Amino acid sequence: MAGDSASTLEPLDEAVDHVRGPADAHVILVYGDYECPYTRLAFREIERVEQELRGNVRFAYRHYPLTEIHPHALAASAAAEAAAIQGRFWEMHELLFHRQKALEDEDLRGYAARLELDVARFEIDKTGAPVLERIRRDVESGDATGEVEGTPTIFIDGVVHRGRYDADALRSALRG
Repeated sequence: MAGDSASTLEPLDEAVDHVRGPADAHVILVYGDYECPYTRLAFREIERVEQELRGNVRFAYRHYPLTEIHPHALAASAAAEAAAIQGRFWEMHELLFHRQKALEDEDLRGYAARLELDVARFEIDKTGAPVLERIRRDVESGDATGEVEGTPTIFIDGVVHRGRYDADALRSALRG
């Protein structure tokens, strides 16, 4: 079934997806949850791979908040999307993982202020229909793969990656 996932994985859309790295590089796509400790571990390992393979890896993140077990996951995803509207997705993304134990509304407002966002606009955007629709789009795209059952779920060059996601395992998978 892993080989079939590429045909159901929605292609990256530069206008919608959060992507960094060169367009011609190998792609690591993560469906993640900001409150999930395993997604945080994957985030740290992917950061290592990005630093080591500068120019040879592309990273994309899609939201997959597991709201049944992580009560702050949806609000954290909404905070990241509200920050994205102000051009600061990646900075908020990093803060949310580095401060994973502090995801209450007051914490999220504080992160917006720390990033020098327009906090009033951030608060409005965070609960607005476009932000919630954006998160729903990611969740639905994950569901459509038939592969995303939890977080993190990692795809490398369009194929689901099962197993370890430490930097060594990711580098090895990128080499094919």
